[in-house]
Amino acid sequence: MQTTAVKEWMDSVVKPEQVQKYMKGGKDFIDEDYIEDTLLKKIRPEKQEIREIIAKSLELRRLEPEETAALLNCKDEDLWREMYEAGLKIKQQVYGRRIVTFAPLYISNLCVNSCVYCGFRKDNQESVRKQLTMDELREEVKALIQQGHKRLIMVYGEHPSSDAGYIAETLKTVYDTKVGNGEIRRSNVNAAPMSIEDLRRLNEVGIGTFQVFQETYHHQTYKRLHPKGIKADYRWRLYAMHRAMEAEVDDVGIGALFGLYDWKFDVMGLLMHTIDLEKHFGGVGPHTISFPRMEPAVNTPYIEKNSYKIDDDTFKKLVTVIRLSVPYTGMILTARENAAVRQEVIQVGCTQIDAGSNIAIGGYSENNPDHHKQQFILGDDRSLDEAIRDMASLGYITSFCTAGYRAGRTGHIFMDIAKQGKVNNLCMPNAILTFKEYLLDYASTETRIVGEDLIGKELQALPSDKIRNKVSDMLEKIEAGERDLYV
Repeated sequence: MQTTAVKEWMDSVVKPEQVQKYMKGGKDFIDEDYIEDTLLKKIRPEKQEIREIIAKSLELRRLEPEETAALLNCKDEDLWREMYEAGLKIKQQVYGRRIVTFAPLYISNLCVNSCVYCGFRKDNQESVRKQLTMDELREEVKALIQQGHKRLIMVYGEHPSSDAGYIAETLKTVYDTKVGNGEIRRSNVNAAPMSIEDLRRLNEVGIGTFQVFQETYHHQTYKRLHPKGIKADYRWRLYAMHRAMEAEVDDVGIGALFGLYDWKFDVMGLLMHTIDLEKHFGGVGPHTISFPRMEPAVNTPYIEKNSYKIDDDTFKKLVTVIRLSVPYTGMILTARENAAVRQEVIQVGCTQIDAGSNIAIGGYSENNPDHHKQQFILGDDRSLDEAIRDMASLGYITSFCTAGYRAGRTGHIFMDIAKQGKVNNLCMPNAILTFKEYLLDYASTETRIVGEDLIGKELQALPSDKIRNKVSDMLEKIEAGERDLYV
């Protein structure tokens, strides 16, 4: 694609009127002076204040910026231990002892942007460029299905060749691909910010959650790190989720890339983003919040010299504050982190992980994690089976469930259920059923033994004899060969 054609494409994509309608007095919702003043105001929170904020979170009420700022500034390790315990308690209350598991599927690394921290940036001469054809995509999906996956997050570079038409075609291909008992039942999308019209088109095809991460909410830092390309437009990206929800994409996911700027500021930015979405869309904010840390990438020296790196202890703290700040929202812990960090951080309230991940373009079917085809280098390269066995040893049942989406429990309906702490009541039975499918069709003998024991425990923990008997009957049907059963 010629440079002129790319510029014309970028000019045609951005529709300023679809941003300005949500702004107030020409300003976006990230008021940097307010965020910095609030953090300064709460620089020395009292113990009693912290405990009162924790109590509010335990009631599943979203925190206000001053409350989140107080948590961020806490320096008392005993209080942090109380926050860790509260984060896990909140997660168990809302989502139960289950971890939703998915795989990232990178479709293309063609990109018009120049993000200084990214292996996909257009001027990285060591990146091997590739966009999957539909035949190649089918082979990737088959490889994932054969691992046992039922849910994907499909990732695309920002480029004219990855427009809404191409994304729609890839979604159809994924849903049409079957292998024996296996299939992909839910495909989420992480792609360039789009217009309302394009998002409506994807919604008709069957898009799952639509993800766009702001990376950093600090305006000047954002501008410096995204010097060229469509991503240089801070506000077009900032309001991507507003446009998606206007297009009736029920579930959206936000996130920040920690390590680009001050972690406390970006946690506040995620909260402000949540608040603005809830304000415009009747109390419905993000379905998920992600909090990846910056990781090494091929020929990307910025990462090594960056001064905002986040250590493991700080990472655990920021995840905990997000959990307490938005207690009813799903939280995604990615395989950017190594296995030890994931085991630790998952205990403060995370609800979703990816596993068995390979983020090289074409990497699953080729069984080759080529770093020159990756956006960054993963920290956790365990197989799906190993990760599932590890989660089971921690007492977490792996869920591949997609029943809620197909039963219409999205958007307002999901958020109402989550805010009442009732997601677990609906989803744990289905988690047990999908876990059983995995154990029968894909698990190693060792994982099957651990998993069957966990199913027995969770079956007994279901809230009533009626639902316990119903799930038991369905488990027998799955043993007999039936699949995709849900309540």
